[in-house]
Amino acid sequence: MKRKLTRKIKEGAVETILFLSALSSVFITISIVVVLSYESFGFFKEVSLIEFLTGKEWTPLFAEPKFGILPLISGTLLTTLIALIVALPLGLTAAVYLSEYAPHRLKEIIKPILELLAAVPTVVYGYFALLFLTPILQKFIPDLSGFNALSPGIIMGIMIIPYVSSVSEDAMRAVPMHIREGSYAMGATKLQTAFKVVIPSAFSGIAAAFIIGISRAVGETMVVAIAAGGMPNLTANPLEPVQTLTAYIVAVSLGDVPHGTIEYKTIFAAGITLFLITLVFNIIGFWLRKRIREVY
Repeated sequence: MKRKLTRKIKEGAVETILFLSALSSVFITISIVVVLSYESFGFFKEVSLIEFLTGKEWTPLFAEPKFGILPLISGTLLTTLIALIVALPLGLTAAVYLSEYAPHRLKEIIKPILELLAAVPTVVYGYFALLFLTPILQKFIPDLSGFNALSPGIIMGIMIIPYVSSVSEDAMRAVPMHIREGSYAMGATKLQTAFKVVIPSAFSGIAAAFIIGISRAVGETMVVAIAAGGMPNLTANPLEPVQTLTAYIVAVSLGDVPHGTIEYKTIFAAGITLFLITLVFNIIGFWLRKRIREVY
């Protein structure tokens, strides 16, 4: 009887700890949203939402401030797009090789080495983009500015390859072997099986990997802060300098702007914009996973 009571108490304690852990993550998320919303509300009391969303100039620290967020959004999406063009095909190809082709012993060597890319400090990636990749690109593109969107975009793509490849490979490895065997029995090659059977079957997990990669690229700070130039240009040209939402937040939050001013509140306006962009990508990823599950 005593042993039963002790076990019940232990199980109850473990259940309570697990519940509080889950609750804490929800509480933290809600707290972030509340803080961003509250501070942003103070900003939008002074700045028109229409001006904020449609303005083409972002100069809040100038004598005649302009508060159009479009240049920061375009810089963020431009560098993210370049990163995805690099990371998604390379990451998915690496995942296919590790899941379908690589011998077990070789996989155990390659996968940890690939994942080490995620452990490199982002400030190192930033200076690598500025001091190594940009000079190389300038030899092929003479018009390329010393600060530009192309170089940090490529480096960000390399940086998020481990996220895409690791999660995608785990999803592909979870596909039951009898599905592959059925494909082989129908005369399909290993390559056909990988791309026409395994990838569609694992697309829910692959979509999650893509969304993780997108969110990581959108939220990247140091690479773009160092190598992109910090100039809020409304442009789709990757050869020009740009500024992203995260780079602006870093630049303004260094302590030079007085607390409570409109300039200070722009940090939270940019922050909630970044939060909403990430939320939209996650909703798209959830919708894609749901659609693919219905099809397959």
